[in-house]
Amino acid sequence: MSEERRLAVLRAIVQDYVQTSEPVGSKALLERHQLGVSAATVRNDMAALEEEGLIAAPHTSAGRVPTDLGYRVFVDKLSTVKPMSPAERAAIAQFLEGAVDLDDVVDRTVRLLATLTRQVAVMQYPSLTRSSVRHVELVPVGAHRLMVVLIVNTGRVEQRVIESARDLLSPDGERLVAEIRTRLNADAAGRPLTEASAQLQSLPSRFDPADRDVVRAVVRALDDALVEEREERVVLAGTANLARFGTDFPLTIGPVLEALEEHVVLLKLLGTMGSDSDAVAVRIGHENPHQGLQATSVVSTGYGTGRDLVAGLGVLGPTRMDYPTTMASVRAVARYVSEILAS
Repeated sequence: MSEERRLAVLRAIVQDYVQTSEPVGSKALLERHQLGVSAATVRNDMAALEEEGLIAAPHTSAGRVPTDLGYRVFVDKLSTVKPMSPAERAAIAQFLEGAVDLDDVVDRTVRLLATLTRQVAVMQYPSLTRSSVRHVELVPVGAHRLMVVLIVNTGRVEQRVIESARDLLSPDGERLVAEIRTRLNADAAGRPLTEASAQLQSLPSRFDPADRDVVRAVVRALDDALVEEREERVVLAGTANLARFGTDFPLTIGPVLEALEEHVVLLKLLGTMGSDSDAVAVRIGHENPHQGLQATSVVSTGYGTGRDLVAGLGVLGPTRMDYPTTMASVRAVARYVSEILAS
């Protein structure tokens, strides 16, 4: 029973400190929370929590604040992630459903997450290793020009235009375009991007010699698009929100801002997704390997198409974070993004 009570005291300290940013004393705990015990018992529990390294006294203050370990225990003891209200879910769905393409989805997602959590939102573009070809379309845009359109399962669309000596609007040219389109999709559709690129290298040899120049040009155009898809990209929003938490960083927010400029660092933060789309990962303070981010917490999860996770998204802010609400927002937004990409 004493352990459960100490956890209740820890939970109350975390909640009060997140809300007020002021060290929390035993008197304030008794006034704000129905703990059902005496002041002496609360002081004893706080002493025990401090001995375990879960709370600490900043400077000479009579109050206590949670440590990184204290936040970790608090997060690990959350029995469930707080559900969002129907109105909140409807607002998320309406905002994201208006997106016109993948770039718009990503832009809307980070802006929405930054607004919901008042933190820095981060989203990774779908990863090469987790993306696949949905369809390849060929569209003649003149007698001697052909648009090659690559559509990826995550909704990204890449276009290239090639030149051809053949008359692509003639009956023979239309036949050739239709045959290339059919064979392209037979070889590439449903395959991961790297596998599709390798599979298409032998495609020209399966055509008549007179047709191979056009096929080679199409394959080169697709290969260029596939290579471009391999670039790992992240998008940020809400960096200005950090200014609201200036006192939460030991010296300055400078190291945090510098780390946010390094996309490799951000990719690593989002690159620890498991296979469970409902799982929300929380890295607190010194659990972040990058030194510049050791005064921050990162809440992240994966998003994808159906059961396949293709990338990560999340938020970054000070360790004094409303973890239940932030975790709920990140998970809810990821679910809606996954639904949009799968549709």
